[in-house]
Amino acid sequence: MGTTGRTRSADIVLSDGSTAHVRQIRPSDGPAVLALHSRFSERTRYLRYFSPYPRIPARDLERFVNVDHHDREAFVVELGDQLIAIGRYDRLGEGSGEAEVAFVVEDAHQGRGLGSVLLEHLAEAAREEGISRFVAEVLPMNSTMLRVFADAGYSVERQYADGVVHLTFPIAPTAESLAVQWRREQRSEAASIARLLSPRAVAVYGASSRDKGVGAALLRHLRAGGYAGQIVPVHPTAPTVGGLRAYPSLAEAPGGVDLAVVAVPADGVPAVVADCAAAGVHGLVVVSAGFAESGPDGAEAQARLLHTMRGHGMRLVGPNCLGVANSAVRLNATLAPALPRAGRVGFFSQSAALGTALLGEADRRGLGLSSFVSAGNRADVSGNDLLQYWRDDPGTDVVLLYLETFGNPRKFARIAQELARHKPVVAVASAVRPPALEAVAPGPDARGVAALFAHAGVIRVDTVAELFDVGLLLADQSLPAGRRIGLVTNAAALGALAEATAPGFALEFASGYPHDVGPTADAATIRQAIADALADPRVDALVVAYAPALAEEWDDAAVVAEGVHAEAAGSDKPVLAVFPSDPALTSRLRGPGDRTLPGEVPTYPTVEEAVRALGRAAAYAAWRREEPGTVPELPDVDPGRARRLVAELGAAAVSRIGDLGEADELLACYGIEVVPSRACAGPAEAVAAVAAEVGFPVAIKVARSPWRHRIDLGAVRLDLADADDVVRAYDELQRLFGTGVEVAVQPMVAPGVGCVVEAAEDPAFGPVVGFGIGGVANDLIGDRAWRPVPLTDRDAASLVRAPRAAPLLTGYRGAAPVDLDALADLVLRVGRMADEHPQLHRLELNPVLARPDGLSVLHVSLRVGTPAARPDTGPRRLR
Repeated sequence: MGTTGRTRSADIVLSDGSTAHVRQIRPSDGPAVLALHSRFSERTRYLRYFSPYPRIPARDLERFVNVDHHDREAFVVELGDQLIAIGRYDRLGEGSGEAEVAFVVEDAHQGRGLGSVLLEHLAEAAREEGISRFVAEVLPMNSTMLRVFADAGYSVERQYADGVVHLTFPIAPTAESLAVQWRREQRSEAASIARLLSPRAVAVYGASSRDKGVGAALLRHLRAGGYAGQIVPVHPTAPTVGGLRAYPSLAEAPGGVDLAVVAVPADGVPAVVADCAAAGVHGLVVVSAGFAESGPDGAEAQARLLHTMRGHGMRLVGPNCLGVANSAVRLNATLAPALPRAGRVGFFSQSAALGTALLGEADRRGLGLSSFVSAGNRADVSGNDLLQYWRDDPGTDVVLLYLETFGNPRKFARIAQELARHKPVVAVASAVRPPALEAVAPGPDARGVAALFAHAGVIRVDTVAELFDVGLLLADQSLPAGRRIGLVTNAAALGALAEATAPGFALEFASGYPHDVGPTADAATIRQAIADALADPRVDALVVAYAPALAEEWDDAAVVAEGVHAEAAGSDKPVLAVFPSDPALTSRLRGPGDRTLPGEVPTYPTVEEAVRALGRAAAYAAWRREEPGTVPELPDVDPGRARRLVAELGAAAVSRIGDLGEADELLACYGIEVVPSRACAGPAEAVAAVAAEVGFPVAIKVARSPWRHRIDLGAVRLDLADADDVVRAYDELQRLFGTGVEVAVQPMVAPGVGCVVEAAEDPAFGPVVGFGIGGVANDLIGDRAWRPVPLTDRDAASLVRAPRAAPLLTGYRGAAPVDLDALADLVLRVGRMADEHPQLHRLELNPVLARPDGLSVLHVSLRVGTPAARPDTGPRRLR
């Protein structure tokens, strides 16, 4: 093994959407390598070896499969029980930073992106072993190989000599190489989901000939939904199932099948997988329960299932899921008997138990869906995969997510942010999950969710009802151009409720609104008021709220609804309607037929729900109008020295440092200066002597938690001008906190607003950076804002303005505003430090005194430990 001691392997998605497995070569791979070599065409062997090379001599084979994983590394790609590609690097001389790289792909699998994937994994392995450059020799006629290198995003130098093209390039990741890698990843994962949602044919396992049970229900729903492709029931004995010809195995059925829907008992699923693999099925939807949600044994069975499926190039939806649907091909491969109308909203729900209810609610609310996936235990296909698919899906304009776990939160943040720049993403992150599933995949932490969603531009909602409230608005209406709203109503009480709700969602009423037309206004008067409001340049969005004075006047409400729809149809401003206690009016506002185009007016039963949905949309629109941030270079940072310091701490098995200055050198590597601090315990005279060395005036404070920084408890004494002051103050501290209490002695700095900057390694979300105003009250209410790393300049600027107490920084009640740019620079540096050191489990700068002319960091606490896993770094891999 190499110097990292890591086992290098990964499941990967190829350009056609199928999966394969890449791993380090093993000495036992000799026969498989010979078999692969025998399947190469003469041209492939010539392009790789510059000669016919019809067979591999035993001596060459021995060297080929035995590598030290340091100076020499080799990867193979497995599909089923065969190797289909090999890549390797060889260091050019002991201690050299250069290595020669080469790879070869079986003819039948060329064009599936294997070369670029192997290059990514070889580059990561080489970097871990101290190699910084690759060199390659390629025949000029090998245009495919030359294109792999040229298109990888590296800065490639080319020279032609002796009939060979010599390539040299650094392998450190660059913005261009990462962009290339992520775009390939997106295309591959989107292709994978497209084949699941638009299958040529669907096989059904578990449907009984008696038309009973879950399998029979799935078959009925497929047929009732109008799916136009072939439906193939698979049954061990019955010649027909549900009136369709059945087959004992899928291999005996005619034509190709892309998708299999599985509803057999859990112990029968492996046999189904084997049958599907033999038939070349692309993916399975396993609705069967009895896997990870049932406990450790089920989790182990689920892991085996996934390993087998990926080894045969197949994707898995579930297990324990509701199924998948796609209105474009009338596919209803779910347990729901009927789907909502066709529309332009993509919906992902992890929960199978809630899935049917969620679809029913979407149907009741008139929300039109383009596609729907319930991932259940989310063993493989996840919300991230669907985000990749919906990004370029022309039939989807809005994305709704009901999430219970985050398999790769850093990737979620990256791809959700890119998607949200073009299509709204609305999400509710549930904290309610089965205990057994929680043990397998931890649920979302509130801190991590807040950081992730704020960074990515995801519209976070608190309930399923609000998910649909916001989804209806975004699906049917344009985004508001600002936060100024108008309201036309015939009930003063509805206007008052709107006025009370709007400030909580950063909305303000345009001048002259709410406009109360009075309880006796007729439909024509209300319609004219709506037209006037939509023509008013001060109004960015309009809410129309109507409540008849008498129950028998609902016929008048229907006429008002028609007027709302007519006026909204000609406006580019969003319009929302409120008709309390009459959901039947929804159809009047949507117009006749199965409409799927934007422009329909969303209706709500209460004005509070309408205003809340509008506030979410306005905040998202404001985020989208802002320019995306960039990750600053920070040229004064010394990451090399920082890595050595962190390594020394890890080697010393230090779990906590930084209480009294030990971390200062590490922070200095990131341009963070900490006010010097000296520890002292013992006689008051000794403390006074230390204070004299520090230089008067000084502050002394109790060094132990929970009293550190607690000026309200008398644990901090400030502005001590001489030794007598120090002796007196220390004696008082001993009376309060015990004889010989340890104190920290610091020089006085100018006063400021106390702040806290934190970095934490969230167990589910990776490194996040937090910011808040200091003090016990803010600690008590958890007034912290969080963002995932790496931080952009925009992230940092928004982070220091995000806490509820942030007005204290901007001149609250006559105070001088502090230097927010200095605070933003500090959190950027802390974010960079957290991003570069997986060993850094927690870092706290508390207090940080922010002033108009800068800031002072008074105390640092830091915890290091075993390096945390960092998903979404390195080469492409599933999870």
